[in-house]
Amino acid sequence: MTALRSSLLRTATVVAFSGGLGACASFTKYGGMTPVASRVSLELGATTAKIATQADAVAVRSRVDRLLAKPLTADAAVQVALLNNRGLQAQYNALGVSEAEYVEASLPPSLTVSIERVAGSGDLDIERRLIADLLQLLTLPRRTKIAESEFRAAQYKAIGATFRTAAEARRAYYRAVAARETAAFLETARASAGAAAELSRKLGETGAATKLNQARSGALYAEVATELAEARLDAAKEREALTRQLGLWGRDLDYKIPARLPSFPRLKTQADVEAVALTRRVDIIGDRLALDALAQQYGLTEQTRAISMLEVTGLANHAKSAEGEKANPKGFEVAVQIPIFDFGKTASTKAREAYMGAVNRLLEKAVNARSEAREAYATYRGRHDIARAYQSRVLPLRKVITEESLLQYNGMLVDAFELLTNARENVASNVAAIRARRDFFIADVDFQAALIGGGGVGEASPEPKLASASFASAASPQ
Repeated sequence: MTALRSSLLRTATVVAFSGGLGACASFTKYGGMTPVASRVSLELGATTAKIATQADAVAVRSRVDRLLAKPLTADAAVQVALLNNRGLQAQYNALGVSEAEYVEASLPPSLTVSIERVAGSGDLDIERRLIADLLQLLTLPRRTKIAESEFRAAQYKAIGATFRTAAEARRAYYRAVAARETAAFLETARASAGAAAELSRKLGETGAATKLNQARSGALYAEVATELAEARLDAAKEREALTRQLGLWGRDLDYKIPARLPSFPRLKTQADVEAVALTRRVDIIGDRLALDALAQQYGLTEQTRAISMLEVTGLANHAKSAEGEKANPKGFEVAVQIPIFDFGKTASTKAREAYMGAVNRLLEKAVNARSEAREAYATYRGRHDIARAYQSRVLPLRKVITEESLLQYNGMLVDAFELLTNARENVASNVAAIRARRDFFIADVDFQAALIGGGGVGEASPEPKLASASFASAASPQ
């Protein structure tokens, strides 16, 4: 009977290990990057890659060089960031770690082998043990499925990191181009203000301009020059922010960006933005997969709550006495750990609370996603209307005011102070129009991020108050 039990135990162990080995997962060719690259291509129309070998690094470097050889567009900036941003590569490395954990979880538990030798007074005793964790082996299929769900969730986390990198690069690009355009406009405005101040000074020498008008012209020039200095500083800061997003340094720092923001794209219309966000946002999809893994973990904990450990040990001894008698007994040992103090309630409660916490976080994210989608769409439409109003109404009217003021000044119908006031307000309107277009493009990025995932909504950066506000306030009658 003992021999029969030993034979059955060996057979069961071999069959279990064979089944476990047959269900083992293996490493994918691209480190789990295939669905990441596919989703990025679908949603962004761009490519991304994990740099794992020297050949990968050379290929990426060549692609980046080609993109930087021409002035960057918004799409080109995104492509450079997806290939060259090292923070994104770190996220892909984290995905590789998750894949390794998945493969590791699919492997049967390792066997423990121990040999003990005791000798003394002519006696010799050698004991050999082969220990297997039977509980881990029996639960291997469930644990493998849990690890697989966690790996799939990690893939969507990597996709979300890619979307976030793309969105941040696009925002930084629009801010850098707008800052450059603002500085260029103020450069032209300063030149005009300088010419006006010089003319006023010469007229003052002939007595044709009062000292007050000369001071006003000089003040206008000084204010525009100060704003230009601020704009240049802002342009340098925004360019460095873009450089960081693109992961550039060294010889790549001389990359070129356009002098002006692109023209207005066609206005997008989107029906039922809430439903689109709930079905397309990768962070929500990833959290659902993570929740599924927690649900499976909770179920496994409930099934094994009565037993914490189940080990089977095969024994084989060799004994030799001082008289020369030999013995080779064999057998097995079963060790079971039972949580007698709480019967697994502690582990079960922890698993249940972790699962419910994940449920509530997912529900919160779904509620927030609905609100973020509505807010982003409203902001996108509103920013479009504001930017269009500047282009189609404010700036044309400012042009008419400038032309008419100049005609009336030449006809001596208005004084120089009103002409300077109009010039100052025209500068403020043009700068505001540039910033309105920038905010529209950033709102477009935020709208897409709210629909597909990739980080929170980007806030418009606070702007320094133009001197025109105080100038116009002082000019207006009380």
